[in-house]
Amino acid sequence: MISQLSGAVAALGPNWAVVDVSGVGFKVACTPATAAGLRPGEQCLLLTTLIVREDALTLYGFAEASERAAFDLLLTASGVGPKLALAAISVLNPAELVGAIQQDNVAALVKVPGIGRKGAEKIIVELRDKVAILAADLEPVAPPATDSSSELWREQVASGLEGLGWSSKDADAAVEKVAPLVDDDPRVSLGRLMKAALQSLARS
Repeated sequence: MISQLSGAVAALGPNWAVVDVSGVGFKVACTPATAAGLRPGEQCLLLTTLIVREDALTLYGFAEASERAAFDLLLTASGVGPKLALAAISVLNPAELVGAIQQDNVAALVKVPGIGRKGAEKIIVELRDKVAILAADLEPVAPPATDSSSELWREQVASGLEGLGWSSKDADAAVEKVAPLVDDDPRVSLGRLMKAALQSLARS
């Protein structure tokens, strides 16, 4: 079991990173918030969960223990796979997830792409007695400055949203909604753009 990776960030996307560990590059899927806290070429430490499938071995990386705990807990709910669990903690941080489950807040859970009302109700029932293991708060990760002056950010944000489960139509619409942020500050971070896009989709 690979429980953490420590090394230099070799490559970075809106919801993934490649960590160079002694010359071996490990690609990990992660939330936009975790990706926003990384910088290519700099050292990082990611807590990880390894998902083993017949056709693939996939690593999921987290900046905080509470984020990984939320991911692992969601996987214990029937019908929740790693892609859906990652989308859930991308939309809701651990504290928000705990609150949604404890308060029977179905509306909060259905903001996650792939979770409908019945699925949300099922998650609440199955995890209500288990959410106490999660930390009450999650320290915010300061996003690094990223040059967003080119149009590359559009592709990165859209790709990240599609990777979390939204349709290309929804992703393109969200990209247009956050475009004014780039006009106001060409060096706005990719993490902030992803967060704003996620918020716009949650409101729609």
